[in-house]
Amino acid sequence: MKKGIKRREFLRLTAAGSTLCFCSTGLLAFGANKQGSKLISPGCRRTKVKVARIYMGTSHGLWPKPNMNFTDEIRFYESQFEKLKDELYDVEFVVDELITSPEQVGSIKSRLKEVDGILAIHFNIGIQPILNEILSVGQPTIVFAVPYSGHEWVGFGDLQKQQMGAKMECILTTDYTKLASAIKPFRAIHHLREAKILNLTTRSFTEYANNINKKCGTEIKQIELEQVLDKYNAVSDSKAKTEAERWIKGAVQVVEPSTEEIFKSCKLALAFEQLLDEEDATVMTADCYGSMHGPLCQSYAYPCIGFTRLNNMGLGGICESDLQSAMTHILYQGLSGKPGFISDPTVDESNNTIILAHCMGTTKMDGPDKPAATYKLRTIMERQEGAVPQVKMRNGQKVTQAKLVGMDLLPYFTGEIVETPVSLEDDRGCRTKITVKVDGDVSKLWKNWSHGLHRVTCYGDITKELGHFCRFKEIKMVNEAV
Repeated sequence: MKKGIKRREFLRLTAAGSTLCFCSTGLLAFGANKQGSKLISPGCRRTKVKVARIYMGTSHGLWPKPNMNFTDEIRFYESQFEKLKDELYDVEFVVDELITSPEQVGSIKSRLKEVDGILAIHFNIGIQPILNEILSVGQPTIVFAVPYSGHEWVGFGDLQKQQMGAKMECILTTDYTKLASAIKPFRAIHHLREAKILNLTTRSFTEYANNINKKCGTEIKQIELEQVLDKYNAVSDSKAKTEAERWIKGAVQVVEPSTEEIFKSCKLALAFEQLLDEEDATVMTADCYGSMHGPLCQSYAYPCIGFTRLNNMGLGGICESDLQSAMTHILYQGLSGKPGFISDPTVDESNNTIILAHCMGTTKMDGPDKPAATYKLRTIMERQEGAVPQVKMRNGQKVTQAKLVGMDLLPYFTGEIVETPVSLEDDRGCRTKITVKVDGDVSKLWKNWSHGLHRVTCYGDITKELGHFCRFKEIKMVNEAV
């Protein structure tokens, strides 16, 4: 086998086409940009996730078999990546090499420093010096190894405890769909670095914004009410009326809000989209229960429909200027392609459940290109004003709850939705509610609870992907229910 052989000498895989995701308005809920979204994938602007795909093999390795044909091995992996192309449409393998010696790693180190992550695929025994050289770059690295790749796995655990292996995770499996899973933490890192959050508030958040920018690269920008109102007033009444009719027609029932209230909410929703487009931003949040309650919510409209709409589009709408929840929402999008549901929890020890409730629900919890859940249009419960979607989520759905606290902590727990109360007689608490049977002990959960009321819920158990991300970003992950 010729050393230094380039990946272009093997079959090439086009992991993603040139067409941007979600350009078809049919994939978006309520008012997609008719010119096509700027999104590459949910929550990410324009650019693709940059990944180094490295195949590690040695010519002197005699196990799992002598004279391994690396060309055939790579062709097989290419076929597996081809099967996963829909999941990897936003990925660009900017480095794509077969590496057979540590010296070859040295020749591409400058290129490795520019990627979001490294996927190192283990072929045979004797690759440890190659892996050590890859890890010395300091980039997030996932080693993928099927059984019979080699015996190096016996030292992977110890290696992770050393400084060299601090940013290494391993997937040891015959499930080749996990090749796509391996990319997810890289995607989340990329999304957070690309994200821009607009925060409509008069309160100061400079220290948090600066720290987050240093940690994740995320930009958080304060915007003035006048900027929002300029966009609000520029939205034509005819467009706002069309948007309102769409929400009314799509609802199972309009309970309290007047047509005028829904109209104003939809006018604000369209203003949010225009503002994000102008600012090249991905997430919008507002201090709706603080400095913006009077001047925006009561004087013009509540932002709830607008936030739901952004979440449905693969962007982000976050209530109460909760920047930690906004960061968690972006993280969920990167790891799963799904939005988050912010909630105010309350506990029921009698059946080991926690009820997660908030007035604003998101209808596309499965992701922007999946079917929407049913909803009613309601007022905000404690205010008895505004217009919000009361969403009926899915019973039996596994969920993950978490919040990225500060720069270095992520408390979380998992469970299953066992009830989704939406009846008009159920008038306690916020409009959208899910009762979640906790994996673990709900008594331990509330005793371990810290760092405020909110948690963010995502469909699916994504704890493994969260764990990989947290390792790469040096964040402590704590299960509150154990």
